Amino acid sequence: MTERLGSVFIENVQPELDAGRYAIKRVAGESLTVRADIFKEGHDVLVAIARWRQVTPAAQKTDWAEVPLTFKNNDAWEGSIPLANNGRYEFTIEAWPDLFRTWAHELKRKVDAGRDVKSELLEGAALLEGAAARAKGKSAEDHRVLAEAGARLRTPPSPDHLLAALSPELADAASRHPDRALACKYDKVLQVFADREKARNAAWYEFFPRSAKRDGKTHGTFKDAQAWLPYVQKLGFDTVYLPPIHPIGRTARKGKNNSLRALPGDVGSPWAIGAAEGGHKAVHPELGTLADFRAFTDAAKAHGIEVALDLAFQCAPDHPYVKEHPEWFQHRPDGTIKTAENPPKRYEDIVNFDWMGPARDALWKELKSVVLHWVDNGVRTFRVDNPHTKPMQFWHWLIREVQDLHPDVLFLSEAFTRPKVMKALAKVGFTQSYTYFTWRLFKDELRTYLEEITSPPVSDYFRGNLWPNTPDILPENLQNAGPGAFRLRVALASTLSSVWGMYSGYELCEGRPVPGKEEYLDSEKYQLVAWDWDRPGNISEWIAKLNAARKAHPALQQYQGLRFFESDNDRVVFYGKRSPDGLSTVLVAVSLDPYAPQEALLHVPMEWLGVNAEETYQVHELMADQRSLWQGPDVQVRLTPEQPASIWAVYRYRRTEHAFDYFE
Repeated sequence: MTERLGSVFIENVQPELDAGRYAIKRVAGESLTVRADIFKEGHDVLVAIARWRQVTPAAQKTDWAEVPLTFKNNDAWEGSIPLANNGRYEFTIEAWPDLFRTWAHELKRKVDAGRDVKSELLEGAALLEGAAARAKGKSAEDHRVLAEAGARLRTPPSPDHLLAALSPELADAASRHPDRALACKYDKVLQVFADREKARNAAWYEFFPRSAKRDGKTHGTFKDAQAWLPYVQKLGFDTVYLPPIHPIGRTARKGKNNSLRALPGDVGSPWAIGAAEGGHKAVHPELGTLADFRAFTDAAKAHGIEVALDLAFQCAPDHPYVKEHPEWFQHRPDGTIKTAENPPKRYEDIVNFDWMGPARDALWKELKSVVLHWVDNGVRTFRVDNPHTKPMQFWHWLIREVQDLHPDVLFLSEAFTRPKVMKALAKVGFTQSYTYFTWRLFKDELRTYLEEITSPPVSDYFRGNLWPNTPDILPENLQNAGPGAFRLRVALASTLSSVWGMYSGYELCEGRPVPGKEEYLDSEKYQLVAWDWDRPGNISEWIAKLNAARKAHPALQQYQGLRFFESDNDRVVFYGKRSPDGLSTVLVAVSLDPYAPQEALLHVPMEWLGVNAEETYQVHELMADQRSLWQGPDVQVRLTPEQPASIWAVYRYRRTEHAFDYFE
């Protein structure tokens, strides 16, 4: 709907999320394409603009600016708003009739029909005089041109007068000074948040620093964990995600394999946060000090890696908050504090906050200070544990409060829950989201799901971070499976989305489950683990090649624009991506069979590639580092468990002054 100042209608404004309640997501450096249906009764020539401004951070706040919208077809208009900086923007749409162009258009038709136009010329003179008055003090040249043209139209008409009245230059001058009193404004001010680039393009590697000694016996430190960084860099990851690094509770501490009874020396779950040594702002003493953590983040940065920290808003029973602020927690009728439950599961080592209770203001303020504490200590990315078990209102408030001060902070939602809840978390502000990819195994379901989350309207607010495994989840397709299963799933995760991650041990094809469950046997959540990076059968080189392909080819750094294409084998999925400038194009074929070779006839999308059927073009297969010349729409491929994926960078010939060159 529109604000009825005039008779122009503004409808179907896109992108708009839940009637403007939440912000659309984009990346700084992009432009936001705005579309709307704009129309008016009659045959008036219309003008439409998008008004926009940056509103956060405060230091980069701007005044309102305007960009023109262009008429496309069938009353549809479109334009682009520049999003130069990281931060929050506002935008809306305004439209009005261009009185002088409408008059000039009708005048020409009347003249062509041989009509007497003396009265019309006086109408035009009045329009030009009004525009000249509005130009005064803004543009001396426009004021002069408009005033002189208006005066001429009040003299006896002549062919020269008519020719001058219909000149495009005069219409342009009049249009620069419209009568905005006739404008209609869209009745909402919409928002877009421009994240930094890593919101859209990142590869995450999760490991427990307490296992950094790799012997399964000795508790590691941040200093020990620094030794992992060259290895992580070699694999091609640019984000290291650490589970909670805080003191671990002793009350009801879990033992190995989630045992209810901890034995002496059992390290407990890092998600049971808080003990006598401190809470969410403290560092576990066996890991080191806050200074040691800062040294670790500095070392990671030197390797081109950013550190992401787990944000788990829950407490062990002996967290300092429990004694200092019992009013922040849920209590049973007998006065005891409730432990966390997800029946039939019960988490005896965790108690939950009373999120919407009478002390919520103080509680929320304290939890905000936790985030800002770690931001002050160099953390700019948080993986948020189980956000779907906390109120949406809290996340909407917290994320906006933090990003208004620090727009470069990113939040990953770890919520494997109902689809609408996952999407709602993305709407209220989470930068990235875990997905159902972990359980999407077959061709049709992969295509349906990935098309949904990488295309508007979902992709306007939801960025899927694809994980084939996590410390919590060892999916059945990886349990006791050979390297082929691990190769194909990581190939899918790293190329279907521009953001993906994996938990350490994946590269070693670790797949021993708790019988009958999607859980790791001897889970690192409850004990130290001995990791042998050189374990026979590891797929580290395969993963490094995948990440190298992502870094080298901008097409794989795009979240939107995923296109699926046809293959004649239901066990081979075929898809492609292209960069917005069209200079990088990649095709990918992945076998979904981890045990046997699969052959497929791929139907190459010639029109999408911009290639004629008779044209020869070069492809570079990145995993095997082989180049070929292709021609025509059909390509035969053979994929094996040893190489279940092929990634082709597509190159076309380009004629130069003296020869032919390739361009991607």
